Amino acid sequence: MYTEDELLPISALQHLLYCERQCALIHLEQAWSENRFTAEGRLLHQRADAGGGETRGDLRITRSLALRSLCLGLSGRADVVELHRVGDDPAAAGPGAAIPGLAGFWRPVPVEYKRGRPKHGRYDEVQLCAQALCLEEMLTVPIPEGALFYGQPRRRTRVVFDARLRALTTAAALRLHQLLGGSRVPPPVYGPKCKQCSLEPSCLPKAPRRSARSYLAELVSELPEGPT
Repeated sequence: MYTEDELLPISALQHLLYCERQCALIHLEQAWSENRFTAEGRLLHQRADAGGGETRGDLRITRSLALRSLCLGLSGRADVVELHRVGDDPAAAGPGAAIPGLAGFWRPVPVEYKRGRPKHGRYDEVQLCAQALCLEEMLTVPIPEGALFYGQPRRRTRVVFDARLRALTTAAALRLHQLLGGSRVPPPVYGPKCKQCSLEPSCLPKAPRRSARSYLAELVSELPEGPT
């Protein structure tokens, strides 16, 4: 179990699985630079978080809901959590949680908004699963699935929180604490995804790696000669 002071951002899991160096630069060195992709994502999140909650019959929509898990050591906010009413008796209608201010029992479904299209990696799914695990810990109710809403197709992608995804999410949370707890930024490794990274100018993944000795020798060679 982690303490409140040890909680790390849920959003850092996506950075971690995309690139550990990017994750360390953002969360250890507070490096950040915006490009078209990050700007589009930020605007999409702002629209998703705006407007407060609303009720449509047996569906209650909450936005920007605070989340935390002391088991995973994570905290953050969900773009949207849908609460589906399962009735007054959860034993008859299926698992549901009691929500303060709402009558009956409700099944939570986290929904995360993302720019672009579904990705090949599972980092979006891991971030969503982490939100579900936080909700399960907070509400003591199982959450079998959620959804990712991508900006370009403008449709939802169903995500099932199976044992494999839960294990991947738990392992990612542990690795995140190890990485950020070590205070060491991993060396750059250039790859295709570097072209879309807003930190590429400061990360310099194509720069040749040099030893400290060769770097100091180069500095000395550039010093002006002393008086003769």
